[in-house]
Amino acid sequence: MKGLHLTADLRGVDPALSLMTDPVSLGTRCSEAVTAAGLQGVAELMHRFGPADGQGGITGVVLLAESHLAVHTWPELGAVTLDVYVCNYGGDNSTKAERLMAALVELFEPAEVSRQRLLRG
Repeated sequence: MKGLHLTADLRGVDPALSLMTDPVSLGTRCSEAVTAAGLQGVAELMHRFGPADGQGGITGVVLLAESHLAVHTWPELGAVTLDVYVCNYGGDNSTKAERLMAALVELFEPAEVSRQRLLRG
């Protein structure tokens, strides 16, 4: 049950960035980051909220064989929250989790980042 739980709160993200309002774009980039980090995505769901103009934020999840990635965007606030959790059962996935989080933060190019790290189990 041992694992690593990383979170990041991003502020100062450009609300016009497609990742803030386009669930297809966000899902594609998250899946690419998961693979590049050496983790295994097994399912994905991205849901856009808000008005019909497509400018609402997104809640998205990528289910990992190792656990999960969650992302929430608030274009109206220029804010994003990221959550990466990996189990370390059978092997230490901590470096992969750190690599995934760094790639996700880089995608959003925030002006400010607040990070948290929690060892689980």
